[in-house]
Amino acid sequence: MELYFSGYIDQLNSFPLPEEEARHLIKVLRHQSGDRIILTDGSGNYFKAIIESISSKKCIVKVEHALPQPDRRNYQLHLAVAPPKNNERFEWFLEKATEIGIDEITPILCRHSERKELKLERMNKILISALKQSWNGKLPQLNSMIEYDKLISSGFTGTRYICTMEAEKKLSDCYHPGENALVMIGPEGDFHATEIEHAIQSGFIPVSLGNSRLRTETAALLVCAILSTINQSTHFVSGK
Repeated sequence: MELYFSGYIDQLNSFPLPEEEARHLIKVLRHQSGDRIILTDGSGNYFKAIIESISSKKCIVKVEHALPQPDRRNYQLHLAVAPPKNNERFEWFLEKATEIGIDEITPILCRHSERKELKLERMNKILISALKQSWNGKLPQLNSMIEYDKLISSGFTGTRYICTMEAEKKLSDCYHPGENALVMIGPEGDFHATEIEHAIQSGFIPVSLGNSRLRTETAALLVCAILSTINQSTHFVSGK
């Protein structure tokens, strides 16, 4: 069954679906009035709704009831990533990270950065598509690009890590299950030495992702996978 996204869901009154969702529902899947669909608000909530009316570009729905919520992740992951020069590689990361599970993504501008501008509107569409395809339920927050120094000085409730080839300890050995984490991934060629030093002085823990020299988007996705695996393994062992 198809999953539809709406950032606004009124559980008491009828409301229109976003135009792009309505177009897909009407033109592609040929739904009719009276059909029932599943909606998500991107916050992990699911609803069963009935289509009340359809026009050429508009679809009015009404929630019948909320559906049982799946188990939610017991940790928050915020990735700060220096986007690679190839835009498609960063979009691939956004899609796969959403499928695995991530809460917030902040593109950062570093000394060695190759890309300084992003098309956030297009990228948010990719996030929504990945959310619907995977039934993950949680739409990541994609922030505007900020300078490295501003990210370093921003507040964060949790443990902060900076990934670098020079680190002695691995992320998998330092991270504790259930821990909220902000993890920084540098551009191709790694962070500048002064950036690493500044991060450590600001409370970031330097960590490695292994011996291989990874592309930026691969490293970022590996962080998602490492934290997901650690937390799922602990969840399974504890029987929660």
